Amino acid sequence: MRGMRELSLRELNRTLLVRQHLAARTGLTPYEIIRQLVAVQGQEPNWPYIGLWSRLTRFEHGELAALLHGRQLVRSTTLRRTVHLSAAEDYRWLRPTLQSYVEGLLNAAYYRDEITGVDLPALAAVGRELSAGRWMSRRELGLLLAERFPQRHTRRLAETVEVLVPMAHGAESGEWGRWRNRYVTVGPAEEWIGSPLGEADPVTLILRYLAVFGPATVADVQAWSGLTRLAEVIAELRPRLRVLRGPDGVELFDVPDAPVADPDLPVPVRFLPAFDNALLGYKDRRRVIAEDDRRRIAAEGSAGVPVYLVGGFAHGRWSLDGPDLRIVPWYPLQPAEHAELAVEGRRLLDFVSPGAGGDLVVAE
Repeated sequence: MRGMRELSLRELNRTLLVRQHLAARTGLTPYEIIRQLVAVQGQEPNWPYIGLWSRLTRFEHGELAALLHGRQLVRSTTLRRTVHLSAAEDYRWLRPTLQSYVEGLLNAAYYRDEITGVDLPALAAVGRELSAGRWMSRRELGLLLAERFPQRHTRRLAETVEVLVPMAHGAESGEWGRWRNRYVTVGPAEEWIGSPLGEADPVTLILRYLAVFGPATVADVQAWSGLTRLAEVIAELRPRLRVLRGPDGVELFDVPDAPVADPDLPVPVRFLPAFDNALLGYKDRRRVIAEDDRRRIAAEGSAGVPVYLVGGFAHGRWSLDGPDLRIVPWYPLQPAEHAELAVEGRRLLDFVSPGAGGDLVVAE
């Protein structure tokens, strides 16, 4: 590692914020930024809208809904075996790259106890047959599958098909208006995008990740994607990559000529949705959230906690409390920080519930 440039934690933080368009909002379109970010976490309908709002200079709810209805985006299980929104052209290589990992879900007790003894290739074939040319709820699909595979949990049959067969969610499943998934329709992803899926492409996955999350370690890429054994792929890519060091001496990889930000770059207050890419994109998340704070939200049983950034780092959590925006700081707020947080918070309220008359409430 001799001669490698060593980056400070603040350099990594500012670089992340710049590449994620959290240091300054961008004039990109919603489609363009989703492509740039590879995929946007969307397991609950409203959160992707907040993530785009935090990054775009102009964004309206209907723009994302229009992309879903126009089938330019796919809402489906991909990274970390969770639901993401990705461009149709990216889904063609992204889901095949992750398919074997996604199928690992079937090893969990949640599935295993219900599907033991089921002929999985036969189940996948029947699932393709039943879903061809139509869209239905998981419940409807499960009931149809139960006619062929009796005495099985109907919902689990449908979910198993969704693991084995790349399925897209209907556009209405990702429309603005719900903080929880209540109604999801599914159908064949290849029908949704109008073309067959491609081949697995871990090289593209790694390079696209590094462009917006780098510099990063092999473990970071694996944590973001869910894949393992990427060290061998990165070793082959090494001549094409820039190699740096982190503040603790760990080896970091990056795409050539990608910008490394000034550690003193001023950055604004930002509200991040639950499951935001910037928080979940790393094994070591200290470049955006302190380890004690990461453990704090992990202890609540989920990484899906919306947080806000002050000075570039997670400073506390936020939630909607009726018409109000409730802020729970983890650290004291200076007067100037409080004022900036209030301005950005009211902008968020105007986006989430315009005209509702909500206010910012800071917990003591």
